[in-house]
Formats: sequence, C-alpha cells, structure tokens
Amino acid sequence: MKNIFLFIGLLLTTNLLTAQQTMTPELLWQVERLSVMGLDSEGTTLYFAVNTPNIEKNSYDYTYFKMPVNGGDIIEIKKEDVAAVDKNVSGDGMYKLFHKDVHIENIKGTDNYKNLDKSDVYIYSDLDIRHWDTWSDGGFSHVFYKKADAEDNAGIDIMPNEPYHSPQQPFGGDEDYIWSPDSKNIYYVSKKLQGKAYANSTNSDIYKYNLASKTTENITNDNEGYDTSPAFSTHGALAWLQMKTDGYESDKNDIVVLDNGIKQNLTQQWDGTVRSFIWSNDGNHAYFTAPVDGTIQIFKVNYPGKKRMAPVVKQLSEGQFDVTSIIAQKDNTLVVTRTDMNHAADIYSFNLKDHNFKQLTNINKDLYDSVDLPKVEQRYVTTTDGKQMLVWVILPPNFDASKKYPTLLYAQGGPQSPLTQFYSYRWNFQLMASQGYIVVAPNRRGMPGHGVEWNEDISKDWGGQVMDDYLSAIDELAKEPYVDNDRLGAVGASFGGYSVFYLAGIHNNRFKTFISHDGVFDTRSMYGTTEELFFVNHDFGGTYWDINNEAAQKTYNEFNPITKVSEWNTPILIIQGGKDYRVPIEQGLSAYQAAQMLDIKSKLLYFPEENHWILNPQNALVWQHEFFKWLKDTL
Repeated sequence: MKNIFLFIGLLLTTNLLTAQQTMTPELLWQVERLSVMGLDSEGTTLYFAVNTPNIEKNSYDYTYFKMPVNGGDIIEIKKEDVAAVDKNVSGDGMYKLFHKDVHIENIKGTDNYKNLDKSDVYIYSDLDIRHWDTWSDGGFSHVFYKKADAEDNAGIDIMPNEPYHSPQQPFGGDEDYIWSPDSKNIYYVSKKLQGKAYANSTNSDIYKYNLASKTTENITNDNEGYDTSPAFSTHGALAWLQMKTDGYESDKNDIVVLDNGIKQNLTQQWDGTVRSFIWSNDGNHAYFTAPVDGTIQIFKVNYPGKKRMAPVVKQLSEGQFDVTSIIAQKDNTLVVTRTDMNHAADIYSFNLKDHNFKQLTNINKDLYDSVDLPKVEQRYVTTTDGKQMLVWVILPPNFDASKKYPTLLYAQGGPQSPLTQFYSYRWNFQLMASQGYIVVAPNRRGMPGHGVEWNEDISKDWGGQVMDDYLSAIDELAKEPYVDNDRLGAVGASFGGYSVFYLAGIHNNRFKTFISHDGVFDTRSMYGTTEELFFVNHDFGGTYWDINNEAAQKTYNEFNPITKVSEWNTPILIIQGGKDYRVPIEQGLSAYQAAQMLDIKSKLLYFPEENHWILNPQNALVWQHEFFKWLKDTL
C-alpha cells in the first residue's frame, strides 16, 4: 500500500526530520494522532481523521481520509465527504439521536436574582458542586431525538425536567445512547442520583425509553455498580459492561447479555476485566479488549444463548503492543487500532483465522524512521511477598551496556490503571529514554492484567505493599552495571504523584530527585475537596473522622505523605493544574510550600487553565522542557 505520508502535506520537511537522531519534545508534538470515524453502509470503506498539533495557533488541525477496509490507497477527503454509518440514525431512517445541555436547576446568582445581572455567585445546598474541571451550573446533558432530515436541534427531550446527565459526566459521549434494532426504543446510560448520593455512588444504569408511550424503564435496576456501553447483536440480544460494586470505579468489568428477559454474565468466571467489546457479525461471540501481562490484547467469548453451556473466554492476540480499540468485523478480520511505547496509534487488520496483524496505516512513518528508537524490555522482579512482578525497562537509543545511565522510576497513576504498551503525549517513555534516561516502569500492585486479586490489593493500602513493589523494582534494576546508582529519580502523576510524595519520606536516600504531577499530598484534605467521593470512600476506606475505622485511619495517618514531610531531603519538582478538581490545587501548593519551608531545592509549575491533564499544546511543550530541565539540573 502507499504510505499515508504521500497523501498528507502536514509532516516536517525531510531535511528537518533526517537531522534529528532522537525524539525531542518538539518532535513528539508533531506526531500525528489518528481517530477512526467508522465504516460505510457496505462495510467496505473506512473513514478516519488525523489531527496535528498546531503549536503556533495553540490548537489542532484536522485532516480526513478514506481507505478500503482491508487496506489499500488512502485518499484525503473533505469532512463533509465522510460517509461513515451514523449510529445515531434509527434503523428505519426516520429519527436521529443527539445530546445537548438543558437548564434544570437555578444555581447561579443571576438565576435567582434577575435584577442582579452582574452577579457571578454560585449557590449550593448539596454536594455534586463540581466535576473534573467544571463547576455545576444547573445545566444537565440530555438525550434528544428529532426527524432525521431536520436541520435544527429542537427535538424531543427523553429526560424532560430530570436533573440527571446522559451522556454521563465528565467524559460520556454518544456511546452512551443507542437505538433498538426495531427503532421503537432508545437505550441510554445515566446515573440518576443527586447531591451527596451522586458524589458517593457509581450506580449508573441503562434505561429503555419507548417512543410511542414516552415511558422509561430501568433495565439494570438489580445492579448497584456501573452499567455502561450498551450494544445490540444482529439477533437482537443486548449486551453491556457491568461492575457489581457500588462506589468501586475499578471493579471487575464484565460483559452481561439480556436476551428474551434472561440475563447472562459472559465473563464472570474469567479472572480479568474487560475494557471494550463489539458483537461478532453473526451474534454468536463478543470480541473484547483487556489488559494482560502489561499489554492490551484481543479476546473473544462465546454467547451460548439458550444452550445449557458455560461461556468460554479465549485470548486471540499476543505481542508487545496494545490493541487500543476494536472498530468492526469484516468477514474473517477485525479492524483495530494498535500502539506500543515507540509508536502512536495506527489502524491494523487482525485475521481471526491465523491471528496475524496487517498494518493498514503508517501515518508517522517518516518521523519514526528519522529517529533512533529506544529498546523496550520485559523483566520480572520478585516482590517482598514472593510474587513475580512485571517491570517494563526502556533503554535509551543506541544503548551501550558498558556505560552508566541515570535512571527514572516511573510511578503509574490510577491507582488501578494498566501500565501497558500505551503511547502518551506527556508521560512518553520514548522521549524520556531518548534524552538519555533508563526508565523503570513496574506493574506494581493495583494494576489490571494480572488477575482480579492483584488489581484489588492496592485499595486501602496505598502506602503498603505497593511502595515495597516500587522499591523492589528500582533496587533490582540498580544491580545492573549500566544503572548509575548515584543518579536515580522517581516521577509520576495522580496516584503516581502521591507515590512520589510518599517515597520522598521513606526512600532512605535512594533517589536524587523527584517529580510529582497532580499528586495527593494530604489524604485528609483530599477527602475534603475532591469531587468523586465514591473513590476516596472506597480506596481510603472511609472518612477521616471515623476514628473507629482502622483501614481509614491508616490511610489518613500512616499512609498520608504529609506525615512524613519531616523526612524530606531531596529536590522536588511539583506540577499542579488549576482546574484539577479530582486532585485539587491545595495538594500541590501544600507540598511546594512544605518543600520551600524545609529549604529543599524545589520548583512549582502551575497551569491555571489545565485540569488533571495538560491538553494545551504550548503548555505541553513547556511541561516537557521544564521536566527535562529539572532532571538535567538535579540528576
């Protein structure tokens, strides 16, 4: 096939690219990013977009393409020429689904005092006052339907006057609503709780709205945890993802099927957790992705239907990569996207017979061909409790084992998010290694992909075994002659940032420098200011004022980084987003102020308009340059 760069005029000139020998922050932010838009109605043409960071404009530029679903020439098209099937149009072609915000509650001063139109006050009398990076203002996202050929967005609200969100907040989109095959019903996801109940619960449900009667039925009322991602098979069976435990956002995620009034959990007996799924074309299987052993792979599970047989889960793919999405099935192949630590997402086909992949796009080929790539190794380390722990080791390009290299312990966030072959535009191992650092990235306790028990072991034990896991990983790698034991650093964000703060008080002079991004510094004030209380209720074990709760008191005292600040003695860079309401601003500011008062070399990066992430291209470049400048100065 022709490489996609022949069709895109957005890459750097060849001279500039060939002049670069290693990945740099500037090159990383010229990596093009692919997103799939879907197939046409015949299932023969695939549409996708490529977005490129525009540093000068501080935004992103989009280009649109189509290609044969099994590979071939890639053609640039206009956005209006994208002819992917619109799942939001009903099967009979009469109606179209969409969502928009509806004002339900009077929260602002201008809502309550019409004569005070310059007031900017918000008035609350219950919780759920803000979420992720947005304050609650009385508006709620609602699902609507309208005539398919209607040009306006008037439509009919299927949740009239209901103070609930669908799609879910803060990240839900049109994947949260679908049509029934007969076009008579709309199925949508919502967490129909308010105030303190909303903040303390993960109990989202799937609702069935009937167009004729305009009545709504909760079809997952018997489950107390998350119910998400509804999808119908070709036979009309409804499947969705389900977590059982209310308040536990990282519970085992299963595929549940409802067919003719009978519910069946297809993955209940399998020791893993599902990330996403699609039905097979014949409706007899579900294909899904799941983390396993530091990667994300393709699995399938059969749907027995009325047959008296247990579902069987089978892993189909294997290799040192992540399958980040399954787009569709075409005959005997799946169309998927794939990444690894050295490559951003591209489209592949996966043959269901021989289990081989075929790469269909290569959108950053010129860029990656121009740089020397790091080597990624898989190691296993024995933990203090005798378990085998996977550790990813990323070696600098042109690695020379006779030399000594500064080495970074990377602490993953979550805390229960997989550390796999992902490609990040901030915590990018390729970039770190290309600046001359060895990266040690352990799949410590709390990560999915190593069984449900391993995943759950971190809850209520943030400062326990997981810290031993970190130290076991870095101590084992420190035995290698090419690791400079006088130049070890620890870096991480979110729970990884908490890990850095905690390690700073217990590391016994192992590390020479630390970097913490949006990390939890004081578990008590974290409980008092974070917005999703269900998370801290579960992972911390409860409230800080419950003095009889042993697990909670351990979190707020022994496992609280702020209680170990007197042991801090190592330079630390602290990064904080001003609109981070998950790990709010006082966490970073308190840690920085403590470091300053202790006369420890420290620096604060404050991003007033960023949330838990750094999304603005120019801010992202500042982040990268300050990150490596700090390491150069202190390591």
